[in-house]
Formats: sequence, C-alpha cells, structure tokens
Amino acid sequence: MTESLIGFGALLALVFLRVPLAFAMGAVGFFGFYLITGNWNAAEAMAARRIVDTAQDYGLSVIPLFILMGNLVARAGLSDGLYSASNGFLGHWKGGQAMATIVACGGFSAICGSSLATAATMGRVAMPQMRKYGYKDSLASAAIAAGGTLGILIPPSVMLVIYGILTESSIRELFAAGFLPGILGILLYLVAIKWVLWRDPAAGPAAEPVPWPARIRGLREVGSTLTLFVFVIGGIYAGIFTPTEAAGVGAMGAFLIALLKRKLTLPIVMDVLIDTVRTTAMLFAVIMAALIFTNFINRAGLPGELLALVTAWEISPFMVILLILAIYIVLGCVFESMSMLLLTVPVFFPVVAGLGFDLVWFGILVVIVIEISLITPPVGMNVFVLRAVLPDVSTATIFRGVTPFWFAGMARALLVLVFPGIALFLPQLLY
Repeated sequence: MTESLIGFGALLALVFLRVPLAFAMGAVGFFGFYLITGNWNAAEAMAARRIVDTAQDYGLSVIPLFILMGNLVARAGLSDGLYSASNGFLGHWKGGQAMATIVACGGFSAICGSSLATAATMGRVAMPQMRKYGYKDSLASAAIAAGGTLGILIPPSVMLVIYGILTESSIRELFAAGFLPGILGILLYLVAIKWVLWRDPAAGPAAEPVPWPARIRGLREVGSTLTLFVFVIGGIYAGIFTPTEAAGVGAMGAFLIALLKRKLTLPIVMDVLIDTVRTTAMLFAVIMAALIFTNFINRAGLPGELLALVTAWEISPFMVILLILAIYIVLGCVFESMSMLLLTVPVFFPVVAGLGFDLVWFGILVVIVIEISLITPPVGMNVFVLRAVLPDVSTATIFRGVTPFWFAGMARALLVLVFPGIALFLPQLLY
C-alpha cells in the first residue's frame, strides 16, 4: 500500500502543477510499475500492451461515434427546437421557462452525451429568453448549469462508456440503468425550481401562453431527432444493436437529419470532424494513461489491501459506500468529473465488487455524485463554462443559484443509494 499512496501523492502533485492528466497518470503508472518490479523491460511491455490494446479495441469505437452524433445534432439546431417545444408547453407557468430549460437540457443530453456542451449550448439559447421575461439571473443561470449536468448520465453517455471499460461492465446495462435516474434528476430539478419560486415568486415570472398550433409545430421540429434517439437507445435496449452498432447508426442518422435541415456546409462538416477527432484523441489518451495507472496500483496491491482493511475493521458494507460517496463529494470541490472517474474507479470498484455490490448500480451512483461535482464550488465545471458563455453573470451569482439544485442532486443520490431498484429495474427487466 505504501507504493500506491506515494504514487497517488505524486499524481496529485503533478495535477496541481497543471500537468495534463493523461501525462501525469501515464508517467506515475509507468515509473511506479518499474519501481515495483525493478524491471525496465516489464514496465515498457506493460505500457505498450495497454496502448496497443486500447487503440485496437473495437468496443471503444462507440466513443468517437457518439461524439460525432452529438456534434452533428448540435449543428442541426436541435437545442433551439427542444427549447421551443418544451417552452411551448411549460413557459406560461411561473418558472415555466426555467422548467423548459431543464426539460430541453435533458432532451439535448440524450443525444449529445456531454454536460459541458449541453450547458454551453443551452446557455446561448435559453438565457436570452428568460431575461426577456424578467427572470433573475440566479435562477436562469442555475437552471442551465444544473440541467447541463444531466448530460453525463442520460444515455448515450461517454462517462458511462468509460466506466464500463474501466470495470469491464456491460455498457448496454449501464445505459439501461441510467435512464430512470436521469428522469428522476429532471423531476427533482423541477421541484428545486418550484422551491425557489416559493421563496421568491418574482424570480421566474410567467410568460404568455403559446397557441396550440405553435406547440404542435414545435413538436414536429424535434420529431426527427427524438425518433433517432428512440431508435438508437431502443435498439440497444431491445438487443437489436450492440452499443457500437447503435453509435454508428446514430451518427449516420444525425448526419442525415442535419443534411435534411440544410444545416451542413463543407466548412461545418470539417469543423465537426476536427472537433470529434480532437475530443476522441484527448479521451483515448486519458483512457490509455488511466489503464497504465490501474496496472500500477493493482500490482502494488492497493485494492486488495483496502478490502482486507475494511474486512478487518468490520465496517458495514453500507457504511463503506457512504464513505466512498463522501470522498467523491470532497474531490468534487477540486477535481473535474473525468479526472475523478479515472482516478478513483480503479481503486474503489474491486472493493465494491468484493463486498458484493452490483457494479452497474455503483456506476450509476458514482456518475450521479460526479454530476453533483459539476455544480459544486469552487471547481464546478458547468458553472465556469456557463460563466464563459455569459460573461455579464458573476460566478457567485451562478453558485448561489445552483444551491437548491445541489440539494436536489444529493436527494437523488440518496434515493438511488437506498433504493437500488431505481437504477437496476430496467437492466433486470430487459436483460
């Protein structure tokens, strides 16, 4: 365990020195493995094998394909259509436009799969409308920041794909398990908006009702994209597609939708492809480095020693999960979401599996807590992305506004913790 703790200390030092996470994890994993084995050739062989196996892993092609699908749908103007459609049915209520933002974020997340992209895109779409009707910046910006967090849980989720790779869990079961907690998140965020309005009715005035013909037109605008989502995710749930095949179908479908909407030009296609390649390269570099680091801590025996320690101290399994979640909440104050997942899952999942917990359920729980970290001060990534999109709104205003949504996120985490069936019902029903 000593070698592992030294390795973690070195990794944290490198991260705080702003060394890119991929380089930090890869370097610590490589040199740590060398120091344990005393064999330079063994460390080189281990690192080379991890890099080559990851690059050749057919299952990992799901990542660039889902990223491509999200980029194409974003360029097709889906965010505007989703907001208009949800606003048509909710905007005439008090706080209705904030509620429409949450619903639209949930719908956009279901295609995009990225929390940061969801927050940035919806910030440009929803904030001007809410300001037009006199919404306070605290509620308006908080609804966008909190709604954006749904992107890493509602399938297809890149975060769930990476968790599945790290723990060798079924990606289609993770996608099925994320659906109901994602819907629960939307409902609890709507409750948070109602709570804000109960305390301050002037925070979210009602807008004028939208005529029914306009509502129907709004639904037609997003009908093709929602059909694509149902086809892709439904195909995975029904066993028609593997996740990789579904990602390919989704990417092609998104391309056709953007083409039919006349949103694509050659420069836009090039931008989409370049952005997809850039994001994929970054994720693959981090995944390769994380697997090298995982080899090091496994060789050092950290997961096994942690399990032995828990067993020796006779701590109840439920208390162990609570401690792990507490660690995630603390880490969420200083780390961004991907770093948290890659640093901690290789250590915790063998302990959780050894205690007899379901790894699919644990994955959903981890992603929910990581979602909360996206709006947790002082390093709430969604808040800072939104701050860049809305430079006239202060960071303090956004953090103050997201507090009720933070508590709603914690309530969801506790519900999934106490009632695992919320996450496991669909996987057990389907598979």
